[in-house]
Amino acid sequence: MRLGQNPAKFVHEVARPERITVAVLTYAPFLGGYFARSLEVIQASLESLWRNTDLPHDLLVFDNGSCAEVRTFLRGAFDAGRIQMLFLSAANLGKGGAWNILFPAVPGEVLAYTDSDALFSPGWLSASVRLLDTYPKVGMVTSRPFRTPDEFTTATLGWAEQNPDVQVERGQFIPWEVFRDFDLSLGQDEALIRQRYQSTHDTRLTYRGLTAQVGASHWQFVAFKSMLQPFLPFEMDRPLGQVRQLDQRVNEAGLLRLMTCEPLAMNMSNTPPADSVSLGQGPPKRPALRRRLLHFAPVRRVLLGIHDRIFRWYYGR
Repeated sequence: MRLGQNPAKFVHEVARPERITVAVLTYAPFLGGYFARSLEVIQASLESLWRNTDLPHDLLVFDNGSCAEVRTFLRGAFDAGRIQMLFLSAANLGKGGAWNILFPAVPGEVLAYTDSDALFSPGWLSASVRLLDTYPKVGMVTSRPFRTPDEFTTATLGWAEQNPDVQVERGQFIPWEVFRDFDLSLGQDEALIRQRYQSTHDTRLTYRGLTAQVGASHWQFVAFKSMLQPFLPFEMDRPLGQVRQLDQRVNEAGLLRLMTCEPLAMNMSNTPPADSVSLGQGPPKRPALRRRLLHFAPVRRVLLGIHDRIFRWYYGR
């Protein structure tokens, strides 16, 4: 027998989501080794979003089986109202598994997705959404220019070259410091970075007075939720290494993949920025001898192989 009436019957209004949902995927299984500073990285990423996101939005965080310290921080931010929606997974579902839940779950018309190691500059969201709203049939917009594989840009280039309203330019448009900054954050050798910079080029488009660089990437992008739905589900049998399925599917669907011409997002990898260094303030210092030794290809290959084996013993299924 029911006692009384459910008070929700007398509530005449419910919260309505913003047009844009900013969604962050977090993962740090423990705070040691490669992940030693992961909590600091996650905190820096979220702080940059809280400070520099310039359009109304809801913030959704999907935690993919992180350690207790990360979950405690996220719960605190949620309780403080800084995160509007918090998903906690007991296990690491891989990025594909998380996307299968996250993409349909976002309540906004626009999804602004990011890995939790991205650092954002002021105006990143409005600049990205401007491209999304101006260009037709956009699949994804990344908030930083860098050079992406040509195999994923065929649809964008095909549309541009067949459209008389689009101006197509090719050249070295990304400044060397901006190019180097990003590739160094991926752990690449500076000599190889210089070689790639000199042997490749950028392609820029101008449409309705708005310039964009060709390319985009799965680590950070802005997209219409409706455009992403046909690509689900993602079948990935490894946590990482297969995420370019999204880049591939967007291109195969004939959708545009674009980037802002300004570096408004930066990859931190597993190292948070120094307090005195902000995004876009010039090139980083030359890495110390120990760091250069650790990134020497034979040494790096052996040490990462050992780390991978230990990680699989403890965290593999």
